[in-house]
Amino acid sequence: MQLVVARIGRAHGIKGDVTVEVRTDEPELRLAPGAVLATDPPSTGPLTIETGRVHSGRLLLRFEGVKDRSAAEALRNTLLIAEVDPEELPEEEDEYYDHQLMDLDVVTADGVEVGRITEISHLPSQDLFIVERPDGSEVMIPFVEEIVAEIDLAEQKAVITPPPGLIDDRAEIASSRDSEDSQDSEDES
Repeated sequence: MQLVVARIGRAHGIKGDVTVEVRTDEPELRLAPGAVLATDPPSTGPLTIETGRVHSGRLLLRFEGVKDRSAAEALRNTLLIAEVDPEELPEEEDEYYDHQLMDLDVVTADGVEVGRITEISHLPSQDLFIVERPDGSEVMIPFVEEIVAEIDLAEQKAVITPPPGLIDDRAEIASSRDSEDSQDSEDES
């Protein structure tokens, strides 16, 4: 199975280094020196990583055969793709690869069907499940411990405990003003 692990950014310096936007939780494994990666577009690869280092918080890579800024700039916006065994699991127990989560059924803890995961969005602050509901609409569910109670790969489902308003439009909003109004009506009776 092929997974996108990074996107090449702009050239850095004059010796062929490029910045990369990392799209894997395991860059030390997938983007290590010696790794051979397929590319999109295919005509720019395959690329073999020669060196890698972090500079000012960004990962810089240099590829074999890419020796100057012009050659590095020509790679800009190329996707780097790693070949991954579909049965391979992440090192941590509570981590998952995107392909493992795709198409899982999402249900609430009390068994109510919410929908099916169609996309995982990786944001700086957290990951989101994009869930297609049975009526065709979509709902975004933060992939955080407080909401996603269980991932059961054997049963192909994700069990969630959503706060009010996350998956329905009929959230109950209680404000102190509402309770004061009801208290006033009781006092007038």
